[in-house]
Amino acid sequence: MSSTFLGLNTAYTGLQASQAALNTTANNVSNAETKGYSRQVVSTQAADAIRSFTTYGCVGAGVETLSIERVRDSFYDEKYWANNSKLGEYDSKRYYMSCIEEYYCDDDSIKGFNTIFSEFYNTVQELSKNPGDNTVRSQMIGYANNVTTYFNDMYSNLRKMQSDVNQEIKVNIDRINAIAEEVASLNKQINVIEMNSGAMANELRDQRDVLIDELSEIASVEVKETPIIDNNDTSRDTGGTRYLVKICGQSIVDGNYYKTLTCVPRANDEAVNQSDIDGLYDVYFTGDENWEPADYHTKGDELNMYAASVGGKLGGLVAMRDGNNAEGFAGIVTNVNVAAQTVEVTVDKDYLIDMTKLNLTVSGGEITIGNNNYYFDDWEYNYDESTGKCTYTFTLDKAKNGSNQLSQAAATRSMSAQVGPSISYQGIPYYLSQMNEWVRKFSTAFNGILRQGVQDDGKQGIDLFKGDNVVTGKELDFTVPVSGPGNITVKNTDDSYYQLTAGNFVIADELLKDASKLATRTEQHSGVSDNDIVTKLIDLKTNSNVMSFRGCSADQYLVCMLSDVSLNTQRASDFTTSYKVQKTSIENQRLSVSGVDNDEEAVNLTKYQQQYNLASKMISVLAEVYDRLIRETGV
Repeated sequence: MSSTFLGLNTAYTGLQASQAALNTTANNVSNAETKGYSRQVVSTQAADAIRSFTTYGCVGAGVETLSIERVRDSFYDEKYWANNSKLGEYDSKRYYMSCIEEYYCDDDSIKGFNTIFSEFYNTVQELSKNPGDNTVRSQMIGYANNVTTYFNDMYSNLRKMQSDVNQEIKVNIDRINAIAEEVASLNKQINVIEMNSGAMANELRDQRDVLIDELSEIASVEVKETPIIDNNDTSRDTGGTRYLVKICGQSIVDGNYYKTLTCVPRANDEAVNQSDIDGLYDVYFTGDENWEPADYHTKGDELNMYAASVGGKLGGLVAMRDGNNAEGFAGIVTNVNVAAQTVEVTVDKDYLIDMTKLNLTVSGGEITIGNNNYYFDDWEYNYDESTGKCTYTFTLDKAKNGSNQLSQAAATRSMSAQVGPSISYQGIPYYLSQMNEWVRKFSTAFNGILRQGVQDDGKQGIDLFKGDNVVTGKELDFTVPVSGPGNITVKNTDDSYYQLTAGNFVIADELLKDASKLATRTEQHSGVSDNDIVTKLIDLKTNSNVMSFRGCSADQYLVCMLSDVSLNTQRASDFTTSYKVQKTSIENQRLSVSGVDNDEEAVNLTKYQQQYNLASKMISVLAEVYDRLIRETGV
């Protein structure tokens, strides 16, 4: 049966609900411009009615204020995170591709390849007019030196960029660690509040979502929140939740616990691509504190940065740093020698058969055979012209592999073998490889023509273009050919054109000191005016049959490169713009649900004020009723 003062209590609950709504409205208005704040609303329901045992049934007992909750739609959060990840990826690519495009610039303000190469060939034309003039020879050699300097500088710039990208990867990994730690801490605080008080920790949840927003720009993010179940009583609501965060498909936060990522620089003999800088970072989940960084077997789980799902800035940076246009080394095991710890791998890709295009590290590295990793220190290239078969024989490093020695069971015939990842993006390794290919082909063709001629004293012509051996510091002799005709065998330590890169591309010291040794004719006694060798050199510039780079002649190098650079820059720029527009659209959709609208809050303020006034008026009226009841009808 209802109490005599039920009406007063009922009006009081309305006063409480209105007060809570007014306070929540004030909080919304105060945080209208707070980043990541979600609009909050008061959740109410009618209180349980009281049976009055009269003809009119039950009597209402007022209103219950259940909770103050955020207005948030996880669907828009997931859309925002997915789009933010793509935006971060393409924005990173756009920035660095724009830098590469500037490096290839050739206009009135900057002398690029076309200008420098044309100036060089202008002096070759002059030499054809005065082939016996040592002054003209010296001038030609000087302009040839400008060509080598151009490639040296481009090589240095791209490797410096690779170093910058590498450091930016570390900065982002450090930020991921900081975010993971903060999210785990917030998870703990949220569960303590919600499990002990039953109230929603709205502000802490907003802080956590802001961190996930930031994390989604760095890498692709997956978030899952599930209720914590009491195994002893599955029907009981514990009030706690398990909040799981994954990046690149791998768990990094699980409730109160988080993993730390560690950047481990590669050793000098662990490079993947020939022109990679030393110390590129691989990223591992930190394992036992005593693990030895030099031994990959004890580093713990590796973060799969090369998965298609990486996304974010991390995905864009990795693509720029390691992108080799999917031209990594890969083949099939055809022979294994367990005693010698060698493995023969047959390849069929053009960029592996043609050594001028090859980008395999010369200083040793890691080879994956099946599911096992091994260190190798030497390799040998073999090409059989009669069969067209091309094989590489890798010699594994017994000392470094330790107990992880190659066995017949671990490397059977027809098993796949690869060195490093094949990343389907034209990143820095790709452009370095393209430069190396042009330098090798042009030097081979140019030097080959000079060797057909004779010096003024009758000796055979010598090479103009050389390469510095990075180990000995001496000039490469190019005694081992890297192309046919005939069968070819090249070791990674041989003085071959494969050792030549855009970085060590130089002019022969002998010709810098004595220009008279430059060959200009085929026959010694044909006269100083004979210029048949110079004529062949002139033909080399535009004749793709003499030297072909991607189906074009030597002077079309910049055209070929700009077609790649411009396309990739434009694509990255277009996608960046597109994802920025989508981000704005999704953000507006998200704000339409969770954002604070001052006009709406002003209406709510008036509405809740009226409710508060009416509840106060009800209490005032009931007070008069009870006053009359008690004072004037009492016995």
